[in-house]
Amino acid sequence: RMAQSWSLRYMLLDGQGNFGSIDNDPPAAQRYTEVRMQRIASSLLADIEMATVEFSPNYDETLTMPDVLPTRVPNLLVNGAHGIAV
Repeated sequence: RMAQSWSLRYMLLDGQGNFGSIDNDPPAAQRYTEVRMQRIASSLLADIEMATVEFSPNYDETLTMPDVLPTRVPNLLVNGAHGIAV
């Protein structure tokens, strides 16, 4: 969904391959698709190394993950909140 140009106002991912169509054609298998982050998506992670947000341990407490993303772009307002599946 994040690589489909008709799903979001500002696409977060640049998809290569078949991600389905607006006519409900199914997407290809994951092995036939690949994505890279768009420039706007990198702003979602800006300043994450500067301890601007709280971090919590992951499920097995081997790593930590941010509780929220320190975004410079109000992604919820710009793109809405209708799932995050790719």
